Amino acid sequence: MPHPLAHPTAVISAEAALAPDVRVGPYAVIDGAVALGPGCTVGPHAHLIGPLTAGTGNTFGTGAVIGGPPQHTTYAGEQTTIEIGDANTFREHVTVHRGMPAGVGPGTGKTVVGDGNLFMVGSHVGHDCRVGHHGIFANSALLAGHVETGDRVFLSGNSAVHQFCRVGRLALLSGSSASSKDIPPFWVMQDVNRVCGVNVIGMRRAGVPAAEINAVRRAFRTIYLQGLTIPLALLKIEAESGGLPAVRELVDFIRASKRGICGPASLHGRSEDAAA
Repeated sequence: MPHPLAHPTAVISAEAALAPDVRVGPYAVIDGAVALGPGCTVGPHAHLIGPLTAGTGNTFGTGAVIGGPPQHTTYAGEQTTIEIGDANTFREHVTVHRGMPAGVGPGTGKTVVGDGNLFMVGSHVGHDCRVGHHGIFANSALLAGHVETGDRVFLSGNSAVHQFCRVGRLALLSGSSASSKDIPPFWVMQDVNRVCGVNVIGMRRAGVPAAEINAVRRAFRTIYLQGLTIPLALLKIEAESGGLPAVRELVDFIRASKRGICGPASLHGRSEDAAA
């Protein structure tokens, strides 16, 4: 039986499971085992490919392709998945690829998107990514495979994150910037692997207390302006303000980094206060 709120030109697989109030626009294709929760909207010419599950209130814009196979030379058609939370917006021509098969190299078998994210026009999420909650990915922002992003990240237009990198909570990439290293929580990236300050405005908007913001700014200076090695800088930061949650989050993230973070040479003589 045709879905009651689907346009007559839409193509919906018999395997699909759509909540009764899901709206499907003209020429949309819902291909395979796609499960959409209440309040979802599928725009014209969008293509959703299963196995794919999405929660409530998601919007898939015109021409978006969600659940396509990974762009990987060793992918051989294995069944993998994509899991999407609630209240995400995928604008026109956004692409999100499902994971590589579990056990094939570092493949996890699925790509995961959290809740409340905004993916603007032409942004991309690669295979096996783990996207947190309430992030903003501006036009043509790109996540390569296996990238992990924390909550409330902001990737500006035409920015890019290299495969296997992590982007910490409330980190910000400036327009046309790129990172091949981990970006710690609250940091601002500019150009290629260049740190230029702390996302003070974002921290305030997220309700981070002033004392923690100031401590993170001091930590930035300790890491980049005092000539210390990263391990020594972290010990100094812990001794001064390690009991504050934001500082603890920052230190733990840097200690867990496998790719490393940008070094002090990336500052190009700019201070954190000038950038904040």
